[in-house]
Parts: sequence; structure tokens; C-alpha cells
Amino acid sequence: MKIKKPRVIAVVGPTASGKTDYALELAERISGEIVSADSRLVYKGFDIGTAKPTLEERKSIPHYMIDIAEPEVDYSAGLYAEDASRAIDSIIERGHVPVVVGGTGLYFRLLLENYDVPKIEPDYEFRDKLREYPAEELYSMLKSKSMQRAAEIDPNDKKKIIRALEMAEHLEKPLSEYKKEPLYEVEWIGLNFDRSDLYDRINRRVDKMINDGLVDETRNLLAKHGRIKNLVCTIGYQEIIAYLDGILTLEEAKDKLKQNTRNYAKRQLTWFRKNKAIQWNIEPVRLKK
Repeated sequence: MKIKKPRVIAVVGPTASGKTDYALELAERISGEIVSADSRLVYKGFDIGTAKPTLEERKSIPHYMIDIAEPEVDYSAGLYAEDASRAIDSIIERGHVPVVVGGTGLYFRLLLENYDVPKIEPDYEFRDKLREYPAEELYSMLKSKSMQRAAEIDPNDKKKIIRALEMAEHLEKPLSEYKKEPLYEVEWIGLNFDRSDLYDRINRRVDKMINDGLVDETRNLLAKHGRIKNLVCTIGYQEIIAYLDGILTLEEAKDKLKQNTRNYAKRQLTWFRKNKAIQWNIEPVRLKK
């Protein structure tokens, strides 16, 4: 007899597609609890620049995998999968439905598609060697090893490119060959808008971030943590740092942030569109309780 797997709902999509509001409405309707799948929401203090759900929103529905690490920590996707799996199991044990929501494709892959990837310890000598190369050359190296992984990473994000090359260097076989039988019965829900509407939502979000105090938040994070990689390599902060350094005007920083966010949304959609199980733009009321 086939054993019924626990139910998990995954809410995915590009930035500014309304995932937070959707997940809150859905979780309230089906007695769900929310597990974040965003690589920047794990960091304490990264609030305005990551459009983190507000404390008020997190009070109404339990949230997990938010504010769990200091920005100095190199919090890996493998560690995320371990911690998020425990959160999911605890939600299921209480008789509630886990709603995993976010835009970090690799997190979803390791957590819900059950990739049993061996732990790769940081190879600092290898990383130091790669840091000597410009981002363009590193990106070419990555494309030669994995076009799929390269398509999912910002060509200018040296930190992520180097980590991807490090994984490729130490894994004994391609990532796709580490996939096992999934542990959960996953319902995949994707949110998106047509391009012009999505870009308008992104532009309005950036304007709101500035009005809500992104410049002061960035200044405070720099004072507290210094120019750590997780800060200077994060969209939302790297552009404001350029403004604070006098490299860009505030208006130029805003335009750059909008452009970088649009490019990031394109990469997110490239990842999620490969998942044929995703149902796009399903109303929450159409999902069974």
C-alpha cells in the first residue's frame, strides 16, 4: 500500500509578485504556518532592503527561517535545508500545513525536491584563488561547468559564482544526480504578472523602500557590521552603499536598484519555469483546506 506523504504547499515567484500577502491569506485559510525560502531573510537586520515581512504580519501567522543568523555568517543552502526540514516536520506534527514561500530556487530544490547533496566545507584557499579573477571570467568558468547554474546567478555576484564553482569542484557528480524520492507531497503555486506590471510593482517597491528608510538602514548596518560580503553583495544594499560612497547620486542608486531587481526577477523566473509542476496564479480559495 502506498504511504501518503505529508502535504506541503510551495509558493514561488519573482520578487514583488505578492508572495507574502498570498501566503498570509492562504495560511490563515488552511491552518497553515509559513516557512521562508529566501536566502536574505535569514539575516538579522536585513529588513527594508529585503522586503522582509513585518513583525505585525509575522504575529498573525507563525513564520520560520527569518532572522536566524547574523549577517557575518555564511549561511549555506545545505544548512537551510536541514533547518527548514525541522521546521516543516514540527508544523506537520502539530497538524498544520507548511506553506513554504520565497524566491530562492536553490532553497526549494534542496528542501522540497530532496537533493541529498553531501556537505561541502568551505575551501578558503580555493576561494582566495578565485577572488583574484574578475567576475566576468569567473562567470565564464561557471558556464563551462554548468550552464543551468550560471543562468540562475547574477553575472556580477562574485560571492555566489565562487560558491557555485566551489561546489562544482568538490561534488563527485552533477547536482541532478543527487536527487532522491521527495519526502513530501508538494503543491506548487507560482505567482507572476506580465512583464510591464511586474516591473511597475518592482519600481514602486523600490520607491517605498527608500521612503521607509533604506538609506538609514544601510548606514546602520555598515556601522554595525562593516563591509561584510553578505551586505555589499546584496541587491538593495549594494546600490545604497554606492550612494553613501559618493559613487552614485540617490536617484542613480534608485535606478540601479530597480534595474538590478528586474534582472534578478528574470533569473528567478528562469529557474521556476523549469518546474512543470507549478500551477501559476491559483486563487487561494481554490486550494483545498
